[in-house]
Amino acid sequence: MGEDVRLRAVVMLAQGMAAAQSPRESWRAAALGACHALSGNFAALSVWERERGRLRVLVNVGERSSGEEEFPEDETYPVHQFPEITEFLHERWAGGGEPDAWVETVAGPVERAGYCHQRVAALRRRGRGSCVVAPVVLHGRAWGELYVARPRGVPAFVPADADLATVLASVVAAGLAQTERLEEARRLAFTDALTGLANRRAVDIRLDRAVERHRADGAVVSLVVCDLNGLKRVNDTLGHAIGDRLLERFGSVLSLCGAMLPGALVARLGGDEFCLLAVGPAADDVVRVGGEICSRAAEMDLGEGVAVGIASTGDPIGEVRSARRLFRLADAAQYKAKAARAARPVVAGRDGGLDDPVVRLADAPPPVTGERERRRIRGLDQ
Repeated sequence: MGEDVRLRAVVMLAQGMAAAQSPRESWRAAALGACHALSGNFAALSVWERERGRLRVLVNVGERSSGEEEFPEDETYPVHQFPEITEFLHERWAGGGEPDAWVETVAGPVERAGYCHQRVAALRRRGRGSCVVAPVVLHGRAWGELYVARPRGVPAFVPADADLATVLASVVAAGLAQTERLEEARRLAFTDALTGLANRRAVDIRLDRAVERHRADGAVVSLVVCDLNGLKRVNDTLGHAIGDRLLERFGSVLSLCGAMLPGALVARLGGDEFCLLAVGPAADDVVRVGGEICSRAAEMDLGEGVAVGIASTGDPIGEVRSARRLFRLADAAQYKAKAARAARPVVAGRDGGLDDPVVRLADAPPPVTGERERRRIRGLDQ
């Protein structure tokens, strides 16, 4: 491969990773770009999980052998089977600089006699003739490895290919760092800084999608809205630091209870208001979890419990065509719970269906000036 062609291949790899919108896309772009740049027929990107003493494969691309999935759930290899991961990275790299890539063939490693019989055995088992292995270094630490293979019957990799693979690994590391920054930015954009739960923006997006799914296939969508009682009193008498502690503790309670519903999203909407969004579980299951939230909140040593309102498409609340309506229903139920100082959740639609006072409150026309009862129901004046 000419120098110009290789340079273009490096640029294409960098561009592919820069265009990735998720870690998986980034991993795949790295492996595909390296496979193309090195004229291989298979490539994999693996991460070194130090705490488990293993390499975990993130992605396999190209001509995969039996058992090799594109995004494997649990394809791992103990590092003791690959001594270069620990010996080469720790001993040789410790002397300065960054680790170089190397070549292995079915006849044994190139210029590295005696290394990695496990890799050679794997090449033979999978019908491959040679591979090049490039350590990936991220933030000054060994992160994992980039692996590219060629089949038997074609020219094996040579040391010059290892030199290129070393460059590619550096490009991959830069792409991974960018992906990490983007993921962190997304996390901050959709996460409440105090509690670590999702924020209102994350709920709005997930709820819109959930209602679309409900309209498409009838999936049950349930929304639990919680208003923490006594936060103002805690802030006024004990200080805002203690108030923040109350919010954090309730966030933990809500997260623990939300784990009882598979796939539930737990969020802080702002101030003393939280919510739980569940897609799939039956309405009765969500109501039971709502009761658990009330019980656990009442046992906290701070605050005065919580007011919980629930709205679910699994209950007789009429047609739900928008996320806004489900939010109004849950919020109206929570308002009723707070007004009544209810120790259990108030559930929209369970006291008369469409004649339920909660449903009528949520679906009533916008409030007139000065009306106080419904001043806190989100969205009624929108």
